[in-house]
Amino acid sequence: MAKRQTPALEGAVMTADGLSYKGVIMEPVVEKCDGCERIVTIEEKNFCPSYAQPERKWAHGVCNFATHVRATVDSEGKTKVNPLKASKRAARGR
Repeated sequence: MAKRQTPALEGAVMTADGLSYKGVIMEPVVEKCDGCERIVTIEEKNFCPSYAQPERKWAHGVCNFATHVRATVDSEGKTKVNPLKASKRAARGR
């Protein structure tokens, strides 16, 4: 798949610190980002135009910008219920 420079990163400049775009230093993508359609290659390095620090987006699970990963439902198919709401429902008899 050929990666292209999108209009979102036009004007970005490679500096000694990394890719600078509108005063923000963009970090290269991490291995988990491989396969994402958003990846842009600039000077033989891959960057994410949606988020400056891709590693942080993967810190708590799946990156919400990832186009190559789909959300999964837990094995029991249950949804998380707010404990405060659950206690109020129990008090009302629902």
